[in-house]
Amino acid sequence: MDYKRILELMIEHLDEGIIVVDSELEILYFNEPSTNITGFDSDKAIGKNLFQVFPNISKDNSTFWNVINTGEPIIEHVQRYINCEGRDVTIVTSTIPITNGNRVYGAMEIFKDVTQVMELSEKVIMLQETLYNRGGKEKVFLANGTQYTLGDIIGESLPMKELKSKICKVAFSNSPIFVYGETGTGKELVVQSIHNLSHRRDKPFIAQNCGALPESLLESILFGTVQGSFTGAKDKEGLFELADGSTLFLDEINSMSLDLQSKLLRVIEDGVIRRVGDIRTKLVDVRIIAATNIEPKKLLEEGKLREDLYYRLNVIYLHIPPLKERREDIPILADHFIKYSNRRMGKSVKGLDKEVIEYFYNNDWPGNVRELQNIIESAMNFVEGEYITMKDLQSYNLLNMDYSKECFEESIVGEDLNLKEAVEEYEKKLIKIALEKANNNCAKAARALKIPKQTLHGKIKRYGL
Repeated sequence: MDYKRILELMIEHLDEGIIVVDSELEILYFNEPSTNITGFDSDKAIGKNLFQVFPNISKDNSTFWNVINTGEPIIEHVQRYINCEGRDVTIVTSTIPITNGNRVYGAMEIFKDVTQVMELSEKVIMLQETLYNRGGKEKVFLANGTQYTLGDIIGESLPMKELKSKICKVAFSNSPIFVYGETGTGKELVVQSIHNLSHRRDKPFIAQNCGALPESLLESILFGTVQGSFTGAKDKEGLFELADGSTLFLDEINSMSLDLQSKLLRVIEDGVIRRVGDIRTKLVDVRIIAATNIEPKKLLEEGKLREDLYYRLNVIYLHIPPLKERREDIPILADHFIKYSNRRMGKSVKGLDKEVIEYFYNNDWPGNVRELQNIIESAMNFVEGEYITMKDLQSYNLLNMDYSKECFEESIVGEDLNLKEAVEEYEKKLIKIALEKANNNCAKAARALKIPKQTLHGKIKRYGL
């Protein structure tokens, strides 16, 4: 039996594209479906470098480059690009290293065109929004009370890929999860995605912000009450009972008192709860996911989180990276928020101009993704052209940084200077602070100081900064 011929026949009749490259990224094999998907003829592709055939792909986003350099496969990676015919194409790729021992000789990529599926999916989503957003409501909730799934986590950066991979791995477990992420990173989005991937997804998702309520009320809400346990108390289920068989998300867990934390620990340990004022106990099956926007190490040092509770919750630890650590996701996120605002506002804005993109890349985003969303929404109210410009961002206080307080704290009052010298000294300090905040980016500092960049350059030279 000619196994080689059998393999050739199998490859010939595949719908998937297959590309094989050597360690120098020279294309060795390029089948017919690859031509149909990429728009590039196989005769012209074979023998050429990968980056010649796909000029819009760089080392940073090339799966071939990453696989050859790491020796690790990348499975079911979604890529979106413009092919040589100018067509917007979405593909799902699996890239596998070709090795012999510890040496990588090249890589093979198998990919499938899912453009039509993606387009259909987007149309279905738009149709759902049209059907369910009657009366001006913006949020669409699933039957279990959630709003987000894994597909709503936007980002193709390495930290986000790793986070999404972890979510998929831990979703089917029953182990507690501890989530840490700065304000605005999307903790609830992550937690709801875990619930909707789990075997508990058919049950209602229950969430409670622990910082929003006083201790006594929070305990009653969590564990429930019995009639007569205190004035006005009635027989009422708590969140643990409501979440039986499901997921209970406790946000801002550090806001919970240490005494209540100890009671929570007991529930995690043995799965038994007791309503406030009751002598009876009840066994519950609840997966607990806790979250905080403060680094756990700091909470432990300050005594705001019990060590035993932390270690019990920290069976699975998820860190949501801040936006400044995944700046490559900014264009993708911005595009998503612009499309969302276009639908809401009836506009057709295409994107950000180059100056805004540069500004976004240089910003530290203390408010993370939520801040980016807010600044896009603000700009969408003012934009008149096809692209958002710096002028459209002027209304947002991100550009109105106030340095006067810091300069005042470094006051020059009392120094033996005349008025002209004092003004110059004050101006010098203003410029220094602006440059520090802008990481020595003169364009950003000039915008913050609201002066032309040329003027700032002149003053920097004059003061020898």
